[in-house]
Amino acid sequence: QVQLEESGGGLVQAGASLRLSCVSSGRTSSRYIMGWFRRIADNEREFVGAITDSGSITYYGDSVKGRFTISRDNAKNTVYLDMNSLKPEDTAVYYCAANVRSGGTVYVTTTYDYWGQGTQVTVSE
Repeated sequence: QVQLEESGGGLVQAGASLRLSCVSSGRTSSRYIMGWFRRIADNEREFVGAITDSGSITYYGDSVKGRFTISRDNAKNTVYLDMNSLKPEDTAVYYCAANVRSGGTVYVTTTYDYWGQGTQVTVSE
């Protein structure tokens, strides 16, 4: 079992920056791919980004590429999402997720086995 807890969300103005954190606990002796998604409509979750277990490779969704950066500190069991130049359309609940099983594309929700509860990000005009 892996528990994930996001933090760092809030209300900001357009153009501002935020850093989200995702701390994992439980089965943390193994490293795994971590992803960030956001809920954009009903229960649909949009891929934001992902990072490999070593942190050497990152992936980003087209809508955030160049503005968001994913990083991780395995010593702290923490993954970060640095969000810059925020836009109102970035408003969403942001979730981190862990892929414990190997394989699968990082871009889809079904690849991930564990999810956090989410943190709200609201960007005003």
